[in-house]
Amino acid sequence: MVKIDHHEYLSEEEKRLKEDRERVKYWKKWGPYVAERQWATVREDYSADGDAWSHFPHAHARSRAFRWGEDGIAGVCDTHGFQNIAFAFWNGEDDFLKERLFGLSNPQGNHGESIKEAHFHVDNTPTHSYMKLLYKYPQRKFPYEDLIKENAARGKQDREYQIIDTGIFDENRYWDIVIETAKEANDPEELLFRVTAWNRGPEPAPLHIIPHVWFRNCWAWGHESADKKPSITQLSETVAQSKHYKLGERYFQLSPSPGVGPSGQDVQPELIFTENDTNFELLYNGKNEQPYVKDAFHRYIVDKEKAAINPEKTGTKSAAWFAFDEGGGVAPGECAVVRFRLSKKYEAYLDEEEFDEIIDKRKEEADDFYYRISPLPMTEDLRNIQRQAFAGMMWTKQFYHFIWDQWANGDPNQPPPPAERKSVRNTHWKHMYLDDILSMPDSWEYPFFAAWDSAFHCIPLAMIDPDFAKKQLDLFTREWYMHPNGQLPAYEWNFGDVNPPVHAWATFRTFKIERKMYGREDLDFLERVFQKLLLNFTWWVNRKDFDGKNVFEGGFLGLDNIGLFNRSEPLPTGGVLEQADSTGWMAFYCLCMLNIALELAKHRRIYEDIASKFFEHFILISDAMTYKSGSKEEKSLWNEEDGFYYDAISWGGPWTQQLPIRSLVGLIPLYATLTLEPELINKLPSFKKRVEWFIENRHDVAERNMASIRKRGKGNRILLSLVSKDRLEKILKRMLDENEFFSEHGIRSLSKYHQENPVSMDVNGQMFKVSYVPGDSDSGLFGGNSNWRGPIWLCVNFLLVESLQRFYMFYGPTLQVECPTGSGDFMHLGHVSEEIQHRLQHLMARGDDGRRAINDGNDLLDFDPYWKDNLWFYEFFDGDTGRGLGATHQCGWTGLIARMIHDTGISCRLPQTPRTPSTGMAHYFDDIFTRHAAQNRTNKPNPKMRRSSTTRSIGARSDFDMSVNGDHDEVQSIENSVESETAERERERQEADAHTASYVSEQLSRVRSHQSADFEIGDEFEAQLDGQ
Repeated sequence: MVKIDHHEYLSEEEKRLKEDRERVKYWKKWGPYVAERQWATVREDYSADGDAWSHFPHAHARSRAFRWGEDGIAGVCDTHGFQNIAFAFWNGEDDFLKERLFGLSNPQGNHGESIKEAHFHVDNTPTHSYMKLLYKYPQRKFPYEDLIKENAARGKQDREYQIIDTGIFDENRYWDIVIETAKEANDPEELLFRVTAWNRGPEPAPLHIIPHVWFRNCWAWGHESADKKPSITQLSETVAQSKHYKLGERYFQLSPSPGVGPSGQDVQPELIFTENDTNFELLYNGKNEQPYVKDAFHRYIVDKEKAAINPEKTGTKSAAWFAFDEGGGVAPGECAVVRFRLSKKYEAYLDEEEFDEIIDKRKEEADDFYYRISPLPMTEDLRNIQRQAFAGMMWTKQFYHFIWDQWANGDPNQPPPPAERKSVRNTHWKHMYLDDILSMPDSWEYPFFAAWDSAFHCIPLAMIDPDFAKKQLDLFTREWYMHPNGQLPAYEWNFGDVNPPVHAWATFRTFKIERKMYGREDLDFLERVFQKLLLNFTWWVNRKDFDGKNVFEGGFLGLDNIGLFNRSEPLPTGGVLEQADSTGWMAFYCLCMLNIALELAKHRRIYEDIASKFFEHFILISDAMTYKSGSKEEKSLWNEEDGFYYDAISWGGPWTQQLPIRSLVGLIPLYATLTLEPELINKLPSFKKRVEWFIENRHDVAERNMASIRKRGKGNRILLSLVSKDRLEKILKRMLDENEFFSEHGIRSLSKYHQENPVSMDVNGQMFKVSYVPGDSDSGLFGGNSNWRGPIWLCVNFLLVESLQRFYMFYGPTLQVECPTGSGDFMHLGHVSEEIQHRLQHLMARGDDGRRAINDGNDLLDFDPYWKDNLWFYEFFDGDTGRGLGATHQCGWTGLIARMIHDTGISCRLPQTPRTPSTGMAHYFDDIFTRHAAQNRTNKPNPKMRRSSTTRSIGARSDFDMSVNGDHDEVQSIENSVESETAERERERQEADAHTASYVSEQLSRVRSHQSADFEIGDEFEAQLDGQ
């Protein structure tokens, strides 16, 4: 949105978002909400021992109906997952259709579960008016067995065996399958799908494209009556009708595809039908109630089993089979194209030219929308990274369904689950009833929510769709999610586990981002979530403060294997683990709640009292981090000799033992930092009075924890922080040391010091040890998929960046630290935060040699024209090389890179980065002119986009309508109306573009007129922080 003179100039996508927000049109009813993996999830696990991976393996997925969701490739469904659309493919070699993405289960992988495919989330808008996914499908037999056997042969010390390592893509013998989905301009119910499959290989190759339309099985469990069972029935050779008691009637409408063989004849689709029911005969030697079951299409197409599908052309699952195999298949460099739509309107045929124009127009509007998000100049590479980060955030939305009572007790029409199953997990979460669209950490590896992941997701989400971000944050505090005792659910493997308390931070940041970027201030949202978080804060204090000392234990807190011991279990040494990170997190939580309370107090004075509560609570936690049980002797979690915070084992009373591990645990106390503006304090007399009382009457505690009260900082600000200036400098000396935490690509989770100096402890003959592991975990702890002993994680780096900015807001340029340590270069903390962001961007951005660090020197990924611009958003990164590791589509918190690019991309040192404001302006205007020219070109179809020989033009369609209706005047009236509407939209677009250019020009002029570092890192950081 561009706002000039209090008038909003909205892009087409923003108009759709506004209509959805105001409930004028339900633009988000259909979206990419189908999981990429539903098999082997906890929700589908009905085993006695809770072994979800073995209970529902990949091999069962094509034959067994899912209970709680669906999965597929580039899947789209409604917000309740009733009707699903996804894609299957067959190369003529595989033993079954490529109907879902393949990966290893946790026991199969040498580093836990891992997807073994090559697909990329290329584009997606917040209303899903345009979506694009790229899937690279091998032309040779997919290496399922090779991937399973080779990974099984490797150990924890070995790297994973990835699909690229198999050689399956050698000689470019694969398909680039581009799947696009678009919605009509004024109708969110009209969905258009276009599949374009390019033969990248050297020889002709066959391909079968089989789009699926089906209903989630809601009828087999006994909770819905038989008369509510949906159906899909063929009406003609290219049209099928679906009926659902809630969704109503819809039409699956297909177009013949242009031929690929010497005859030139169009490829006609064959509509096939079955039921979305389990094949009990195949899986359990049981009896099927009727002959048509879920795996029918595999048997019909691959095994030539003609009796597998329903000859009556009806069922709950349908597909359209396009066989591009004439004359050996598609020629090298050519493509196969499939078009179809899901519509509430019946049409006998599709006008392919009009169809393509709609999709291409939505693509243009997506370009316009994302350009307005970050209009200032940056390299095209960074812009592409940011765009794909946002796309990944959209593609990893998912329909998530779970009802504890039904899951635990079983269904009326199914055999009862084993009795012991009830005690396996989540016994105390009986209130949960989930039926929502949620943001997933990774759509294949983690197709379930995780509380602290979701909080981080909301930062990039708020940049493009603050309404969706707010909905996520609000949901976790609702009574069907939050436990009655106030705890937020962690994740489905164990809802009762403890994640770091970042919800309040994300709530306030989302509120601020919306206010800054969109000019909207949603105080109702802020207050509603804050009220529920009071319950959660109380739960933390009551359950995680061991003996009321304000020093906290808390379980693994998201950092799995970072310590000597499993922090979610009792210590083998006895005693209690007092955690520096848990205490730091709670102090951070206090300050976030204080910040929200002060914001609300500006509008509702009753919140001053609550602000006072959090102010005092923070001071007491700060004191406890250093002083134990009120003693003036420093002997708690701070180690003065090492200049670092450590965890400690407490046996009660004065008996404690610090665990000298230099890890992220000792950096987390930096998060607990807040600057208070004097103007705000003076406007809140009750809060000010309470602060002054506390200083006067608890001066011993106040003096040693609030030096800023006596000596104000930059702008006369007050600083609340767990660490003093002296301790801050000592911690930063280690954090910015490239031989400890500071890598070329961000802050490591464990100091490299422990590579040569591991920490170990012998407990009753059992040795516990922590050493620096920059990459994948070298042990089987936490399922072998926990990696916090060296790798770089964007989420924790992002919080460090914000903390340094807040410190800068207090200390200004007066506090200079050596960065990197030992380099002789000194920076203020604003520049340090910028340096960290630049290093993080260098994980993904191309360097001078054209390589991306995440690709680990792989020539295919770095230089091949069909690969090099597509990115995987890894879960974490090698602490030494930046190599991407873990989940490949962790667009959740790795998507935070989009925010960093927005804030510092203009100054990131990369090839082609504008070096000065004047060259930046030239770069900008060169780009704006290019975009303008592109938008004004004649909207001709892509010359490579193939269409069938039966394509009708728009004029031909009008002729067809006239032959039916005999009303030429009506047709002419419609054409005139369309021309008038098009002209009006073009006028609005040009006006909006003019205002966008004016706005950005003003911003660039402002940058050019303020050359000093003080402006760039002073005013600009204040704008970025905007009340952090």
